[in-house]
Amino acid sequence: MDEETRCYVGFSVFPGIGPTRFSLLRTYFGNAREAWRAPLSELLHVHLHEKLAREFDVFRKKFDAGDGEQYLRALEKLHVSVLPITDIRYPKLLSQISDAPFLLYIKGKKTRTPLNLTRTIAVVGTRKVTSYGREVTTRLTRELVAYGFTIVSGLAYGVDAVAHQAALDAGGKTIAVLGCGIDIIAPACNERLYYEIANGGGAIISEMPLGHKPLKGLFPARNRIISGLSLGVVVTEGADDSGALITARNAGEQGREVFAVPGPITSTYSRGPAKLLKNGAKLVESVHDIIEELGIRENKQTRLRQGYDGYVNELKNEEEKRLVELLRDRPMAIDEIVRESGLTAKIAGATITILEMKGIIKDYGNKEYGLQ
Repeated sequence: MDEETRCYVGFSVFPGIGPTRFSLLRTYFGNAREAWRAPLSELLHVHLHEKLAREFDVFRKKFDAGDGEQYLRALEKLHVSVLPITDIRYPKLLSQISDAPFLLYIKGKKTRTPLNLTRTIAVVGTRKVTSYGREVTTRLTRELVAYGFTIVSGLAYGVDAVAHQAALDAGGKTIAVLGCGIDIIAPACNERLYYEIANGGGAIISEMPLGHKPLKGLFPARNRIISGLSLGVVVTEGADDSGALITARNAGEQGREVFAVPGPITSTYSRGPAKLLKNGAKLVESVHDIIEELGIRENKQTRLRQGYDGYVNELKNEEEKRLVELLRDRPMAIDEIVRESGLTAKIAGATITILEMKGIIKDYGNKEYGLQ
């Protein structure tokens, strides 16, 4: 690691110097190295409070004396790389926001299918996802992956985890942005998902130094990275005070598109998207609403699988076609499928089993089936 990058790392570890103060220092001194090496007297001229400047002076001496080497060895052991904002590989979209992180910590393996950072979209929502929210999040995510999108979310409970998993299941890539150190898995129940992403399904990203715990106040800062990495933010489900609305607000302030999926008016978790729609968000009834708003052209290579039109080439007989057409709008219980399709219970059951094996439909629980 060169000295300039090492100085970026040092600044990222020191508490009290965030993107705004770091930008001020870099502009004044010309680069991170000169700012790191600046005499205390000069630091006091750059509008750093005296107490903060003196604390930084003590910190950098310790970092240079050995703490820095120990920290860098920890990064290497964890297979975590760092990316300064000046690096050509730094995500272009993220670099365009006013408070872009000056350093990113990244954990992820290079694969044959690299992350598509020119076509990224955030999918976010409530931690208390309902069956409806799970269904629409999964469906939209799979279809966005088919259009070549890399899915960005926050690795939280609920919609975030569903979006990450749906992207992986569809053979796509996903970026998980953490509101804590990259070495901390929070919530712990997403450990398997964390490693599945890091080991080939995308990347884990954080601006926080190692060991930084997931404090509540850090999540709004995390959310502005999620939206900053993305062409737009899709909110599939959330209450009217959901953190997902902060991500959507960030997106609007950053000049990115905001999309919202309408839900049942009886559900508390439909209020967030409804609030966004009242404030001008783009209504999403299908992936085409997103594609159209972003000005992305469809082509013959698009592996979009939506409803009957998307699955038609995989359907081998009239029974399969009839069930997929029947389920294109909503999941249905088995007795309802039998009644509406006109098939016998035996034929309907056998056809459902075949379609499940093909990955076209799935059991949503309690013998209720719908398209993947």
